Amino acid sequence: MKFETIKRVILAAIMLPFVFMIIEGIVVIRSSVKQYRDLEKDRQFADVLARGGSIAATEILSEIGATRRYLAHPSDRTAIDMQRSRMKLDDERRAFYASLPSRDTLDAGLADELSTLSLAYSRIVAARSAVDQGRYAHSDPGSIYWFAALKQLAIVDALSPLISDPVLLDKSNQLMGILLTYYGERLITIVGTRYLDQGLSARFPVELFVQGKVMIGEGMEHMVFHSSAPTARDIVAYLAHASQVKANAITDSILAGSRPTNAVRDIWAAAQNERMAFLQQKIVEAARDIHETGESLSTRSHIHLTLILSLCAGLLILATLVTVLAARGLRLIDRLTRDREMLVGELRNAAQTDLLTGLYNRRGFEVAASALLTQAEHGSRWISVVLFDLDHFKKINDINGHDAGDAVLRHVASVARENFRSFDLLVRHGGEEFLALLPDSTPDDAATVAECVRLAIEAAEIPLPGGDLIKVTASFGCAGRANEAFNRNFEDLVKRADLALYAAKASGRNCVVSGPTVPVTTQEERRKTASGGGFDSRI
Repeated sequence: MKFETIKRVILAAIMLPFVFMIIEGIVVIRSSVKQYRDLEKDRQFADVLARGGSIAATEILSEIGATRRYLAHPSDRTAIDMQRSRMKLDDERRAFYASLPSRDTLDAGLADELSTLSLAYSRIVAARSAVDQGRYAHSDPGSIYWFAALKQLAIVDALSPLISDPVLLDKSNQLMGILLTYYGERLITIVGTRYLDQGLSARFPVELFVQGKVMIGEGMEHMVFHSSAPTARDIVAYLAHASQVKANAITDSILAGSRPTNAVRDIWAAAQNERMAFLQQKIVEAARDIHETGESLSTRSHIHLTLILSLCAGLLILATLVTVLAARGLRLIDRLTRDREMLVGELRNAAQTDLLTGLYNRRGFEVAASALLTQAEHGSRWISVVLFDLDHFKKINDINGHDAGDAVLRHVASVARENFRSFDLLVRHGGEEFLALLPDSTPDDAATVAECVRLAIEAAEIPLPGGDLIKVTASFGCAGRANEAFNRNFEDLVKRADLALYAAKASGRNCVVSGPTVPVTTQEERRKTASGGGFDSRI
């Protein structure tokens, strides 16, 4: 497998799991963000429910009661009580509106209910002004407050479909049930008391009485549906008391048109007032419970926010870590690729280079010589070979050892490399024998170069590993021929140079001998040679 392919495979192995982890992390973060938003929304709704229920059950009714006492007995004390109840209602209203979510998060139905509630409160403000101006001296503004209270109840009821948390939804429905029951009982008590206070000729307000019974029925349905809640169980158990059962029977008889005696009437009024006080207390408890649930939702939302931030930080750390690891992995692959290329180059050089002298070996020389002859075809008509070896090299090994012989070979190779021309090819031909290929050189030119090399070798003082200096000589044989495109074989030259080298050895060594020149053959002679006639130019 190629290193580029390996790089892509490793990069894919690092990045693909990371991409899947990022996608999964984004999904988890989106889910957590949604849960956080739902929790924050429910927390706000819990505050709205608690404040709305408290206003409907306490502050509105407290103000209407203080207003009636003031209208019945105007005095500084009743006026102060009325102003305090107004301030309390206004404070709770401001807190209620402050706890509402932004308008763009509310549905159209709830927005309409809030607009109607604002109108109802504006009517209360107008009624206050009328009371202060004495225009309610012989009338009762209770219907205005009653309308506002019912609209406050409608807000509580409209919030339920918007709640996501099942616990808060259950408690919201429970609060609505208690409020409906309370307001139904209050309506029946007020209407019944007024009817009984009037004479026999008074018309019984059937519609209002039925409205109160309907509200109680709806509230009790909520109570039965949420009978598992402690507050609902307490209410159901309380209404099952004998005194409350008896009060219900009296209510039914009043609805049927009978007028109870004063004693029965007192029993009924006391039971109804006790019932309303009990229900009002349960409303306060339910509102407080919803407020505590809102605090719990707030804690959970903060936990989710911390989780979201932790996930984001974890993904950021993971992305940084994967990026660092990927970068390091790619750098490692690049380094391995460079090391591999370097190793391949070293192995290639080792396969073509003599390790002792640094010159070409035979394999490398053949490749380089073939390339050089191809390049020289059109620029030169001559090619020459110089073959030389060291004189009496065996004695050097026998006397000084093979380490000394290696030192001599390295030094002679260095001297030869410095004195042959830069474009000549030099090779260690074997043992102490060296060969040089000289392009664009006649045998005479080759002999001239060889003589320079011979003199340099003869003049060199070669240091041995033991510290001694030694001098050596070399014998040279030269041969040349025309450089022709059809004949790139220089083995004939090597053979002729070898003969010339033997001649140099026979002439006393440490000299240069040039062999015969091979003439340039004509095209006709080449044709005859190829067909078997004529002479062989390599002989």
